[in-house]
Amino acid sequence: MTAAGRQPARETSARQPERARRMPRAERREQILDAATRAFARTGFTATGLDDVAAEAGVTHVILYRHFASKSDLYRAVLDRACTRLAAGVGTDDYDEHSVAALLRAAAADPDGFRLLFRHAAREPEFRDVIDGIRSASMEIAGRHLADAIPDSPWRTWAAQLVPALTLEAVITWLDTGQPDPDHAADRIRRAIQGVVQAAQ
Repeated sequence: MTAAGRQPARETSARQPERARRMPRAERREQILDAATRAFARTGFTATGLDDVAAEAGVTHVILYRHFASKSDLYRAVLDRACTRLAAGVGTDDYDEHSVAALLRAAAADPDGFRLLFRHAAREPEFRDVIDGIRSASMEIAGRHLADAIPDSPWRTWAAQLVPALTLEAVITWLDTGQPDPDHAADRIRRAIQGVVQAAQ
């Protein structure tokens, strides 16, 4: 067989790994979002380039741009997915005795997404609307929950603002310290919340 006759076989063999790496569009998008969440959580939006995300995902810029028009578009998609996962794990309507434990489980399941929402996005003016929406809803829920325990006064408003802030910071710090004592962490955070309520009373 001539060299020319063998050439198509070599080309076919060379193309096989490329075909093996192809993914359905939705699966590839999730892979990119996973990688972007890790990359952005390490250094934040400004310091993370699309080169970093592409390297983390193991894809080319061409593939990246097939799914996301810009870094801002990608970052907002990461935040939106983190919000969706958080809402699915915790709910959006009310606070009860299981809410803190549900929040801890959601944070442990997606720690990078949780940090992006409540640590990084809060410092990035372009994306503050995401965290501001969550905090506003959280304060409204806290205010309703505290209505029976604290008379209507500036102190109830103070507590309704402080309880969500304390809870979120407690969960982030719990993640940062290696998720200690997971079976009793929710109870410890609830006791801290109760301290705020007692102070407001």
